[in-house]
Amino acid sequence: MSDAYRSAGVDYETLDAGKRSALSEALATSELLRAAGGRALDESRGEPAFVFEAGGQMLAFVVEGLGTKSMIARRVEQELGVNAFANVAYDTVAAIVNDLCCVGALPLVVNAYFATGSSDWYARRDRHEALLAGWREACADARASWGGGESPSLPGLVAPEDIELAGSAVGMVPEGRRPIFGAALEPGDEVVLVASSGLHANGASLARAVADRLEQGYRTALPSGRTFGEALLDRSVLYTELVRRLLSSSIEVHYLSHITGHGLLKLMRPRRELTYRITWLPPVPEVLSFLVNEAGMESAAAYTTFNMGCGFAVYCGAGRGEHVVRLASELGLSAGVAGIVEEGPRRVLLEPVDVVYESGDMDLTPGAGS
Repeated sequence: MSDAYRSAGVDYETLDAGKRSALSEALATSELLRAAGGRALDESRGEPAFVFEAGGQMLAFVVEGLGTKSMIARRVEQELGVNAFANVAYDTVAAIVNDLCCVGALPLVVNAYFATGSSDWYARRDRHEALLAGWREACADARASWGGGESPSLPGLVAPEDIELAGSAVGMVPEGRRPIFGAALEPGDEVVLVASSGLHANGASLARAVADRLEQGYRTALPSGRTFGEALLDRSVLYTELVRRLLSSSIEVHYLSHITGHGLLKLMRPRRELTYRITWLPPVPEVLSFLVNEAGMESAAAYTTFNMGCGFAVYCGAGRGEHVVRLASELGLSAGVAGIVEEGPRRVLLEPVDVVYESGDMDLTPGAGS
């Protein structure tokens, strides 16, 4: 865990302990679903989405939020006059459906959660319309219906000038496919990394802390000439179409990982005693390089705080990595065969940056670490 990120108010060790406790309590309710005629796939607990069977269909459900990135959008609008609320809405849907896809499900319905500290937030029609347009566009790109949602006003809990963006989604595992939990992973499998567009939905709290220390704040110019604020608000990448194509292909997909919170620790999310040797990493987006430099972070901390250019990981059978790369390229996504799965202890070896992550650095298994 990065000291810089902890000082910005985010401590994953504490958060993960809370998640493990919640998952353990949730596990005790599985029998209630059976009593209703369904079946919980308890091996999905701790995965990016919960999978269950109902009415003969294998379904997945997820709840996810954007975090504090909407606060960056508000500040950028105030300081630069740029309305990027369509982008943060898009980011939120991407965070939701990218997680859903990791278990091999494709999104059907997305619901929204817009919480404000005051109903006055909606008085600005241009801002509200941008938010709605971005959410709808992301749903269309994910091929999911926007079902509805909730828009509470929470004075005293949310700041009057801000909005919290989150949501949920239900998806379905395609007919003839099984959910993907990593049970098929084996030595020799290849790991393909698909590039991110920048910050995506994690690391925003640290980005805000860095901006507050800069003399020019969000107006600070990056080496390319772009402002720091605008670069932070580049839209996240939706990986749903890539997963859709993978699931309709003959490629053996053994695991999928959305690189968000925890960064590249997510490469060893499967609870398997396997080593993930990474020999290639995609280029680091300019805005993330800037953040890492300004925060004074070493590589080991940077690659667990930000995605560092890695938005999604596909684990496939030996010799199939280049097929995945071609599918990604056809969709306009940059990707590369990044490494291989090996026998050995559960760990990640990031050889290009000389970093090793051990099993104990991340564990979301119910009951672990208690």
